[in-house]
Amino acid sequence: MTEISKEYAGALFALARESRAEEAFADALAFVLAQFTAQPEYYDLLAAPNVPITERRELLSRTFGASVPEYVLSFLQLLCDGGHIRLLGNCVAEYQTLFLASHAISDARVVSAVPLTEGEKKALHAKLEKISGHRVAAHYETDEGLLGGLVVYMDDKVIDGSLRHQLKETKEVIGK
Repeated sequence: MTEISKEYAGALFALARESRAEEAFADALAFVLAQFTAQPEYYDLLAAPNVPITERRELLSRTFGASVPEYVLSFLQLLCDGGHIRLLGNCVAEYQTLFLASHAISDARVVSAVPLTEGEKKALHAKLEKISGHRVAAHYETDEGLLGGLVVYMDDKVIDGSLRHQLKETKEVIGK
């Protein structure tokens, strides 16, 4: 994360707290980032030095003005004005970190060998909340390279329940 991203996200988060709209801003930022991810050439357009800043601001206003809070739109325009629109993803990630920390929510990335069923997700979610002692926002991914099991990244910790890890531990025990 760049220092610039942290400063921009911190300023937006402070505004969100003051407005009591942290979650609305988080949702709006996620929506905007999804649009940029779906249309990556939008970054190029908004960063192009040959496109006047007023035109870039107007593009943002027309695209997002009706669907995001005014402060979020102003934030996007400010990023564009400063030539930092390509840092949007980092800013959103930093905002999300601030949001989760302020609400005592752990962010958990769960990587499994195969997609988990809804029942497995519920059971794992309950277990993660018990381990952390507070709410958990879990995001699920699959990685066929795991062979089996899953790995959880949460609160700067790694819980490795993958088959590969279990085989490695077994090998270490047998090898001793």
